[in-house]
Amino acid sequence: MATTVAAPAYAPAKTHAETGLWSWLTTVDHKRIGILYLFTSLAFFVIGGLEAFLMRIQLAGPNQHVVSAETFNQLFTMHGTTMVFLAIMPMSAIFFNYLIPLQVGARDVAFPRLNAFSYWIYLFGGLFITLPILFRAAPDGGWFGYTPLTTRASSPGINIDFWVVGLQILGISTLAASFNFITTIINMRAPGMNLFRMPMFTWNAFVVQFLILLAFPVITIALQFLIFDRFFGTTFYETAAGGDPLLWQHLFWIFGHPEVYILILPAFGLVSEVIPTMSRKPIFGYPVMVYATVLIGFLGFGVWAHHMFAVGMGPVADSLFSLTTMLIAIPTGVKIFNWISTMWGGAIRFTTAMKFATALVGMFTIGGISGVMHASPPADLQQTDTYFIVAHFHYVLFGGSIFGIFSGLYHYYPKITGRLCSEKLGDWSFWIMFVGFNLTFFPMHFSGLLGMPRRIYTYDADQGYTNFNLASTIGTAILVVGIAISLWNFIKSRKNGAIAGNDPWEAGTLEWSIPSPPPDYNFAEIPRVTSRYPLWDITHPEMMHDVPHTRHGDERMGVAVGQGVQGKEVGETHVNPANSQVEGTGARMHVESATRLKTAAELGIPMPNPSIMPLLVAAGIVFMFMGLLMLDKSTKFGVAWILAGAAWWVACLYNWLTTPLEDAH
Repeated sequence: MATTVAAPAYAPAKTHAETGLWSWLTTVDHKRIGILYLFTSLAFFVIGGLEAFLMRIQLAGPNQHVVSAETFNQLFTMHGTTMVFLAIMPMSAIFFNYLIPLQVGARDVAFPRLNAFSYWIYLFGGLFITLPILFRAAPDGGWFGYTPLTTRASSPGINIDFWVVGLQILGISTLAASFNFITTIINMRAPGMNLFRMPMFTWNAFVVQFLILLAFPVITIALQFLIFDRFFGTTFYETAAGGDPLLWQHLFWIFGHPEVYILILPAFGLVSEVIPTMSRKPIFGYPVMVYATVLIGFLGFGVWAHHMFAVGMGPVADSLFSLTTMLIAIPTGVKIFNWISTMWGGAIRFTTAMKFATALVGMFTIGGISGVMHASPPADLQQTDTYFIVAHFHYVLFGGSIFGIFSGLYHYYPKITGRLCSEKLGDWSFWIMFVGFNLTFFPMHFSGLLGMPRRIYTYDADQGYTNFNLASTIGTAILVVGIAISLWNFIKSRKNGAIAGNDPWEAGTLEWSIPSPPPDYNFAEIPRVTSRYPLWDITHPEMMHDVPHTRHGDERMGVAVGQGVQGKEVGETHVNPANSQVEGTGARMHVESATRLKTAAELGIPMPNPSIMPLLVAAGIVFMFMGLLMLDKSTKFGVAWILAGAAWWVACLYNWLTTPLEDAH
């Protein structure tokens, strides 16, 4: 039985200003903002899951009346909206915020205050769009918002107003974050880290930011047209007045299909970190993985109309989008085979993170195969708007995105908290989630092929759907239990988990070279990178024969350590050779008592000052948008509200822009 010694645990020094509620309201530290995204997105994930569970209870048997048709429409709309815009995308933002600066060797993101602003406007926008469900005024027109169902004539109430305005608010958050991360990755990489030395997660995140930058303006225009139609009497989507409802579909799906890759590529990036680490091998075909990621980004903008084969675009358009839909399966398939090739012949450790990662490979493949089926317009015409489509995209977005994100949460939990999750609880959670997921969504393929439409709130007993719906409801209950175990694991391990050390998984990238959790300045000195897996170049050079690197004489060095990556924080810190300290593996870890890290001030490192202005600017923008909802009741009052909100956020923004980011030294 191997006995190994981990690096000492280090406790960051805390000042009074860094503790308490005020410190979280004013923080601009990318790691703390990542933690805020963690708690908020998990809360919305639970809300979206409960909405789905209520729908499944309603559909467990024929002709049930657990909820009304009106309530079901609100649950259906809010489940999709919550999961797409408030849960999965912000769950990806956890890792964008926490990992990108650590992986590229930076001390912070390029625009720390903008980073904080993007979180606060996400939180306020999420509350704006979610709270109406408590008053039975939630959006009820479907998460895709098809016109004319969402125009004033068809939906005269305030429900859709919350949806269309709320999505505009959330779009501001997403675009602000994308500018920030693009600038960070391009301008703040450590010396020697060229593009082809970036970790795969950073590459996937990089492509996602460009997808956001190009796709979100399209949905912004579509929503703005709908706002004009609803609040100001224009007719962009009114057929009788010369408008075109199909314009909404084109604009929505030009955004909507890249959005699928905005949701899945971060999970792909996380899995591309977990699989090599747990297989003890560099990722197979790194350049091809990079090219495949970029190609997915390009082709993602050329397939939107396969969502519209049923609208009668004609044979030329159908043939074109059928072809591009088949083409986009190629780079995705490349990733699947590269992950399998990475595992092949590796010394695999089946940690909880690795189980979720391998589940993604299998489940996403199933979802991808059913997706390629929809490249055929005749097949798509039969399956569109049925539960077969529901099964397909849940295999992609739950079996892909959520399994990948949970893999990342278990893998990076030690880096974020300094402690390990319980592998026993993780194992239980994974298998229960895996069984519950498949029992929930696999039967939907069959109910869909039998013709069960989406968005119906009840059905008759003689239609043949009953057993499949009952199985899906039982599966949902099992899935809820599995997710609850993971959430309990995260909470329990925060206080009681084994101390992790710098690098509990023996990983190879920069983020594992510094203490867990990292100090506010990340790196005492910016490292110089000479390899894709800098730590493995030092600790496991035998694995690096086929990985390009920079030679210094006869010495292979992945990181110029000196007093850089780990040295200056505490004098005796060393690269953790560490070990698989996973329950049941037979490895033991001896951890020294925590040693206090020096603060940024003690090391003379300038760091951004905390600021409340990002929160106040975000609140002012949301306050301004709320005025639109009051225009129907009182035009003068609504206009006054809008002007007051605009004055508020402009004044706060002026303070933001005129206050120095860092203290003068």
